[in-house]
Amino acid sequence: MLHHIEREGCVLVLVDYQQRLMPTIHGAQRVLDEALFIGEAARLLGVRTLGTEQNPGGLGPNVAQVRDSCERTIAKMHFDACRDGLLAALDEGGARRVVIAGCEAHVCLCQTTLGLLRHGLEVAVVAEACGSRRAEDHALAMQRLAQAGAAIVGSEMVVFEWLGSCEHPAFREALKLLKRRAAGASAH
Repeated sequence: MLHHIEREGCVLVLVDYQQRLMPTIHGAQRVLDEALFIGEAARLLGVRTLGTEQNPGGLGPNVAQVRDSCERTIAKMHFDACRDGLLAALDEGGARRVVIAGCEAHVCLCQTTLGLLRHGLEVAVVAEACGSRRAEDHALAMQRLAQAGAAIVGSEMVVFEWLGSCEHPAFREALKLLKRRAAGASAH
């Protein structure tokens, strides 16, 4: 069980925010905005970010801004990205904990998270940055992942745990991100 999301040994994984898939996702713009927010916070705070794309030949690439947030994007055919190279990419950086978000919550995000847990990693799922076509499927995925041992968290929880203190050198920049996020949320 993940009790604290420390930056050291942490990797952000953004799962399948693909151009052809996103228009079918319930609340797609909010989900995408949260993914981009957490990706920008990760970059600011020096947390590696990896992406995945499910069958990119059929579903196309991730949305450009998500792709740009990732240092590397792993193409996969399995719903569980652990079976298509994600574990090797995590091992390269010595990851011990993963913050993860993606689509669809009840399919690829769920199976990848279960795979990470099976391999002994601590995992936090950013619920508001995850999406499914049906809200009910998203809710069931979050329930199942919590029961399996993943921490279900919000974007701000992650950012403040990565910061750890108001004395962090990037604290003021992180606050600017949070304020911009809040302003964007009120515009929707």
